[in-house]
Amino acid sequence: MENIKIKGRTIISKDSPAYIIAEMSANHAGSLQRAKDIIYAAKESGADCIKIQTYTPDTITMDCDNEYFQITSGTWKGENLYQLYGKACTPWEWQPELKKEAEKIGIDFLSTPFDRTAVDFLEDMGLDFYKIASFELVDIPLIEYVASKGKPMILSTGMASLEEIREAVESIRKMGNGQIALLRCASAYPAVTDGMNLRTMQDMGEVFDVPVGLSDHSQGSVGAVTAVALGAKVVEKHFCLSREIENPDASFSMEPQEFKQMASDVRQAEKAIGTVRYGASEQEIGNIAFRKSLFVVQDMKAGDILTPENLRSIRPGYGIKPKYYQSVLGKPVNQDIPKGTPLSMEVIG
Repeated sequence: MENIKIKGRTIISKDSPAYIIAEMSANHAGSLQRAKDIIYAAKESGADCIKIQTYTPDTITMDCDNEYFQITSGTWKGENLYQLYGKACTPWEWQPELKKEAEKIGIDFLSTPFDRTAVDFLEDMGLDFYKIASFELVDIPLIEYVASKGKPMILSTGMASLEEIREAVESIRKMGNGQIALLRCASAYPAVTDGMNLRTMQDMGEVFDVPVGLSDHSQGSVGAVTAVALGAKVVEKHFCLSREIENPDASFSMEPQEFKQMASDVRQAEKAIGTVRYGASEQEIGNIAFRKSLFVVQDMKAGDILTPENLRSIRPGYGIKPKYYQSVLGKPVNQDIPKGTPLSMEVIG
């Protein structure tokens, strides 16, 4: 498994904390200032990275009104593709400025290109790594072109068959690029938790020997926290300042306080997962004294025999371990012992 590094820094590996990506997408709602505010809010809410998308209506589709270009169900029912992407796109002239804004406050900047012109544009901007959207996973020429830049690639796999994922991964490796992460994704907006099938995420990691994660379009943080518990090293969620700000992505985006809670839950889950460790933790050491042990429960004189009547396994834990109970029964003690004394091997004659 190859680690993913940017600027000489490992951001995704089998041993790293989950890398949390805030997807801005259309949540800027046409305002450059709002886009900047989203970057600051994402950083404040615990995101490691802010992600945008680089396309125009003309680079992602065509201006056509026939039936093939109409959306007939779901969140965007009634929209025409060209018109929808016109509302949702992030103006290219903003993007260098947004990248500088992210760098200024120390949050990584990532984008999803949708055609070769977008890749060239992002290369000129000095982008450190790339995201491939689920819908573009089958665009092997685009994936190969991105891979040829030799930079890390994170691929969402919504709707994809195992063979389609294999084709995408092999096309990247064929270009000599091994820095790949795969994200389990349900390409529904919003998605439902029942359709996540997060065991598929684990299986992808084993099949392709890459870090895996979740691109999550569901509401709440259950999916993200569960994914991290199952080994996710990347979590991506759509992020907005408020779902009241109308735009194509608002309904399935997290507001800052929700995102902050999710990030906190993810970090707590990682602490709970911890490492393989047996024995008492620091928190438990003080309670070892309250385990059971063998105690003399009646006054005894030297020479008396240990019996079930005068010897019991009780709390606390200052005597010898209960596992010695049968082996000491029937043996004499070599000194007087008042009741309430923990039994030690030294007093057995």
